[in-house]
Amino acid sequence: MAGMANEDRLSGLMKSGIGENNPVLVQILGICSALAVTGLVSTTLVMGLSLMLVTSLSCLFISLLRNTIPHRVRLMVQMLVISVFVILIHLYLKAFHYDISRALGAYVGLIITNCIVLGRSEGYALRHGPIASFIDGLANAFGYALVLLCISLVREGFGGGTLLGWKWSPAGFRPALILKSAPGAFVTLGCLVWIVRGWALRKSSAQGATKA
Repeated sequence: MAGMANEDRLSGLMKSGIGENNPVLVQILGICSALAVTGLVSTTLVMGLSLMLVTSLSCLFISLLRNTIPHRVRLMVQMLVISVFVILIHLYLKAFHYDISRALGAYVGLIITNCIVLGRSEGYALRHGPIASFIDGLANAFGYALVLLCISLVREGFGGGTLLGWKWSPAGFRPALILKSAPGAFVTLGCLVWIVRGWALRKSSAQGATKA
């Protein structure tokens, strides 16, 4: 029974981070990078994977250290742990994937100040065990990466007529160049939030009507 309860709790964490409490669509967090790096699917995938690694591993280590961290310096310790993982990823990209590192610019380094990472470490990892903290961080980062991927598919696909550098559009297709601009990214994100929240509202209304 205890094992089943634990599995249900971890499953609930995954569902919450990816859907019910998605950091971008519901909490409206991480908007800067969501608008800045989604012009190409390739850079979006790298950014999403980087955030998943940083968030999950940071939450894991902070949870392991939670009983030894003095309350007054907890934010400093969290920032230090997050910074270590971000620097390692940044150095790896510069050494082995320089073109992508240059395309992402400062946004990989800015993961250090990403409110999703600090929010999960402060709000969850400091109060829960390492496995649950790891899953919570991974789920929230995956929810963030999934939203970024959807935005980048629209922006690169319809704004440039390509996907991962491959031209998919038929002859005569005119790309919607506004989607490649910052306002286009903002509009795409707004439409995605509107669609998802509208669907969620309809679903909750239907469930309420069924219960009644």
